[in-house]
Amino acid sequence: MTLASSSSSRRNFLARGGLVSALAGLSGRLFAHPGRSTGAERRSANIYERLGVRTRINAKGTYTHLSGSLMPAEVSQALEEASHHYVFLVELHEAVGKKIAEMLGVEAAMVTSGAAGAIALGTAACVTGKDPEKILRIPDTTGMKNEVIIQKTHRMAFDHAIRNVGVRLVVVETPEELDNAISEKTAMMFFLNAAQNRGQVGMEKFIEVGKRRGVPTFNDAAADVPPLEHLSEYVKKGFDLVSFSGGKGLRGPQCAGLLLGRKDLIEAALLNNNPHEDTLGRPMKVGKEEIVAMYVALERYLKVDHEAEWKDWEARIATIEKALSSFPELRMSRFVPEVANHVPHLRLQWDEAALGMTHSDCARELEEGEPSIVCLVGDREQGIGVTPYMMMPGEEKIVARRLKEIFAARRKKTRSG
Repeated sequence: MTLASSSSSRRNFLARGGLVSALAGLSGRLFAHPGRSTGAERRSANIYERLGVRTRINAKGTYTHLSGSLMPAEVSQALEEASHHYVFLVELHEAVGKKIAEMLGVEAAMVTSGAAGAIALGTAACVTGKDPEKILRIPDTTGMKNEVIIQKTHRMAFDHAIRNVGVRLVVVETPEELDNAISEKTAMMFFLNAAQNRGQVGMEKFIEVGKRRGVPTFNDAAADVPPLEHLSEYVKKGFDLVSFSGGKGLRGPQCAGLLLGRKDLIEAALLNNNPHEDTLGRPMKVGKEEIVAMYVALERYLKVDHEAEWKDWEARIATIEKALSSFPELRMSRFVPEVANHVPHLRLQWDEAALGMTHSDCARELEEGEPSIVCLVGDREQGIGVTPYMMMPGEEKIVARRLKEIFAARRKKTRSG
């Protein structure tokens, strides 16, 4: 029986029920959400409207708190198709990992529960290897290699995923400190790709020390796609493990990610992962739907005309610039972040005192308006930033209109005052 026929039968039953029908109608009126439709109208509404959750126009970029990115149609279709069949997850992990490794030209690969899941599993692999007893025992790392070296400038919130394994972080600053910190307890050296230009130990030196001292090196490059080349570049440079977010530039499921690198370490990470029970990674489940969709997302990304995509982003920025060209008080400039969200952005700056509006005020008006628009906001020098990177086609026109309305209103208020 289909959902439609089931609903029809239920309505017919209630219609014959007299009192039951009346009570059902009363219940519906009593418990209906005020201002919300019910029945067929509710079923046709956006799911987030039905949940009372506000949707946003993403003019900011790929950020987890803003739900990452949107999956293209073929990725959504693959996810839905995967949901119709049963498979052994171990077989699926191995098959997809082999395909991804071949596609990227790396030794081995696996799909993880986001880049943070990849960090935890990669760390576990470096601590336990394929030893079943150690895999069962972590985060109790007594008697194991249980130290991970990290530069002070590379500390971040996600290093909690490293510490979950039961290791101690050894923080260093200089090349000499890095070399001296390595001991028989060192399980891994961790490098944050977004901070590659911060700190005293650059990427090449970091890799060189790891190779010379026989310590696995891990590079978290979560948001560092595009450009496409980065997917294999860091492994080829010499990192033993590299992680990427699947739900950012690759436009896969938000709860998926990639762990790439040495075959023995990927195999160890898989042994620490779901569906194996009593393992660190058992709660970090990535289901068959996400595994398949991640594979299709990567397959699609490798076929994208990235040059044409870049030109489209620039053209959409030009649309916003043109709309705001009548405001000489605005200083507009384009920029591309050096690492992560490496795509065209438009920066807007103005004299906050003269316009009577701070950059934060403008960002707040964008977010609180209709539709809600989320942008980057910095200090007085940075201003606000918008990028079409994660916008749907045509949304740049909405962003341009809203910005124009905000600045026109402020100009009018300033002049009248």
